[in-house]
Order: sequence, then structure tokens, then C-alpha cells
Amino acid sequence: MSGTVRLFVEGDLAADAAVAVTADQAHYLGRVMRLGAGDQLLVFNGRDGEWRAVVDALDKRGGRLTARRQSRPQSAEPDPADQPWLAFAPIKKIGTDFIAQKATELGAARLLPVITANTQTNRVRCDRLRATALEAAEQCGRLSLPDVLEPAALGQLALDWPKDRRLFLLDETGVQTGRARFLAGAVAEHPGPCGFLVGPEGGFIDGELDRLARLPFVTPVTLGPRILRAETACLAALAGWQTLAGDGR
Repeated sequence: MSGTVRLFVEGDLAADAAVAVTADQAHYLGRVMRLGAGDQLLVFNGRDGEWRAVVDALDKRGGRLTARRQSRPQSAEPDPADQPWLAFAPIKKIGTDFIAQKATELGAARLLPVITANTQTNRVRCDRLRATALEAAEQCGRLSLPDVLEPAALGQLALDWPKDRRLFLLDETGVQTGRARFLAGAVAEHPGPCGFLVGPEGGFIDGELDRLARLPFVTPVTLGPRILRAETACLAALAGWQTLAGDGR
């Protein structure tokens, strides 16, 4: 059991390197996972791959581990530059946390909360989203953490978006209007770095859709004939891309 515990650490990782853990991490390892001196776990820092480490000491103030041998090099994970970004309108209650958790599991390299006309809440605790993403990365075997950006207005997102990264705009009206392409065809036509923009539960207003669709780096896409909840659309888009063009192939 102890060998399956994974922990994100800040320090550099190398053979026989001492690795400090925080008080909260020491509590998690000692009290929650019941590890003690001599027990093994896996650690990663997003730079040096994954390492098998051994617990030296844990107490209320923190702890110390020693990295022993590398179990996976950082190169074993897809290049973050090639992984999709996810821009999404925050939703109430635990929905935003759910999106951050599952997007991390599905390989999103960047999470961008975006404020639209129908966004339900403008309050986003990015520190909480980062903690959620970190925990998800520990549990899913990922070697990196997604970047979590501060919320931005929809217009600002469009201005800041890299023009060489295709933005797939999820348009739930696309089936009826014929404006949006199905995801598989859009991905085949636009290989390479990309991101997804998922609107709020009330959907984008017409003016937002019109302005976005006119941008040269934006491609409206549809996920099918059903109206999906915002969190479902985020997961479906990322999972679809990974199957079509990512590490799900």
C-alpha cells in the first residue's frame, strides 16, 4: 500500500537527495496514509520525473524524505505545450472544483476561468483550484500540474489567446444552426496545440458567439445533439480530444 502513495514536492529530485515536506503533507503521510520511517512512496515535482522515496521522519512541523531511484523520467509524459487548455465559465457549488479535478486527470495543461454574460459566479478561489488540481495529479499518476490562471473576462481571454493555438468553441446551438463542426472533423482539420472554451450553464449569448466565431483562430464545434451540463461538456471535450489526437490513441 505504501508504495502506491504519490506526493507532489517542491524540491529538486535526484538520487539520495533530501526532500522536505510541509506540516500538512506530514500529517497526510503519517495520520491519513499511516506511513512512518522506512516506508516508501512516490514523489514528483513536475521537473525531474517521478522518484521512489523513503520516509526518514515525520512530525507536526513537517518531515523529511530521501529520494532513492527514478521510477519514471519526465519525458515519459506528453509535452505540456502539446496538451489542451481548458477555458470555462465557473459554476456554483462544487462544480468548478469538479471541473478542475477531472480536467487535470484528462491532461489539461492550463485551466482558465472565464467570465461571460451568463456566468453564475464571479468568485473563483484559484488557490482552491490549484490544490484540487495538485491532489488530482497525485492520484492519477500525472507528472506535472496544470497552470491555473486568474479569472478573465471573455473579451480579455480572446485578446490574450495565442494565435497559433486553435480555440475550439463549444457551441450547443451548432447542430441546429449548422455553424459548428463535429469535434472529430475539427480536430482532424486543425491538428496541433489547441484549447476548448466551454460556456456557462445558461449558454453563451448570441453576441458572444458571433464575436468569437469571427476570430480567425476560433473553430465552433459541437459534441452532438444533446445539451450537456457545463461540467459534462468540459470532460467530453477533453476526453474526445485525447482519444482523437492525444495520449488516448
